Amino acid sequence: MAENAHILAPLPERMRPATLEDYVGQQHLIGPGCVLRTMIDSGNLTSFILWGPPGVGKTTLAKIVAQSLGREFFTLSAVSSGVKEVREVIDGARKAKGGLFSPQSTPILFIDEIHRFSKSQQDALLGAVEDGTIVLIGATTENPSFEVISPLLSRCQVFVLKSLEAKDLEILLHRAITEDFVLSQKKIDVRETDALLRFSGGDARKLLNILEIVVNSATDSPVVIDNKIVTSCLQENIAIYDKKGEMHYDIISAFIKSVRGSDPNAAIYYLARMLSAGEDPLFIARRLCILAAEDIGLANPNGLLLANACFDIVNKIGMPEARIPLAETTVYLASSPKSNSAYMAIDAALAAVKEDASPSVPLHLRNAPTSLMENLGYSDGYKYAHDYPGHFTDLEFMPDALRGTVFYSPAENKHEDVLRKYLEACWPKYYKK
Repeated sequence: MAENAHILAPLPERMRPATLEDYVGQQHLIGPGCVLRTMIDSGNLTSFILWGPPGVGKTTLAKIVAQSLGREFFTLSAVSSGVKEVREVIDGARKAKGGLFSPQSTPILFIDEIHRFSKSQQDALLGAVEDGTIVLIGATTENPSFEVISPLLSRCQVFVLKSLEAKDLEILLHRAITEDFVLSQKKIDVRETDALLRFSGGDARKLLNILEIVVNSATDSPVVIDNKIVTSCLQENIAIYDKKGEMHYDIISAFIKSVRGSDPNAAIYYLARMLSAGEDPLFIARRLCILAAEDIGLANPNGLLLANACFDIVNKIGMPEARIPLAETTVYLASSPKSNSAYMAIDAALAAVKEDASPSVPLHLRNAPTSLMENLGYSDGYKYAHDYPGHFTDLEFMPDALRGTVFYSPAENKHEDVLRKYLEACWPKYYKK
């Protein structure tokens, strides 16, 4: 019965590796002498978070770690678990530990999509992580610096997982065709892999799902796999392929580019695709905030205010009502004038700092809290702008080495035209053409 259930499982689940030797990719973490491999080999396991895109082996790696060390393994999904479930699992871990305080006996708690855990849920984990009741392994596709509370993050190492390379995907493809109980019974002729690898985008789960769709759609034997067949098959089975968000990064990319390209109709369509696939509405709201700052920018500063308000509202009300403020903000931003001038300005300034971070701050701009500093000329010559006509002086503010450098160039739009006129009046030598 169990064997039949395994055969009926999706191909990615059937091909999930059980040992480090079978695990493909992430050699910077599990290769000989690397940090996670050393942790496993020594048995000295500390809490950590696996951060990386979908389908690169985060869940699999967590299970292999537990199996390799013979640890009790508890799992929680941030999507379906609350504080009550967190506390129940922690109580279960205490019982499983049986009063033993050896680090080698500490159960592992794996939390998938830990970025979706609320602050209260994460707070509920703190004590158990701190006192050694559990070793926490979290998995996230989002930057943990923004999504995990500082007290919990400070108790965890963060390991970054990378998208799988073409050679890794080729290995998985060969294994699936030759070792999977179902596929190995079929005659499969792989003539081209470019489309398979391109549509997979470094995602092992996506690769195996595509392979299974193509094989199951075939009517002839042998099953021929080439670029044309893969592309055609995916177009016919797009609903199956994307039902659970397998095209996550492709859709969010299309959404962002549609807003940036001022097409509200396409943007709303891709928003609907994401919501229908069960995408986290807060993930979308965060992207709208980034879009508003990066792509609308100073052409319409109200865009960022609306995006921020949208994030707050979505956080308060949740789905299905969250679709409405998300739609309103999407249409507004897509229909708004665009400017990336602030984005370009900070990147140019960061590049200048990276090239030379040591230019001295001019003496007249330095703080002079002591008499010694005053005697050394600190703050000497500073002009208080509000004491002058127009609240402006021609005092130089850049370090000498960067004098005359222009990082911010106003874009061509109604709002920044006003900024340009002001800057031309203040700094004609830099802004007047």
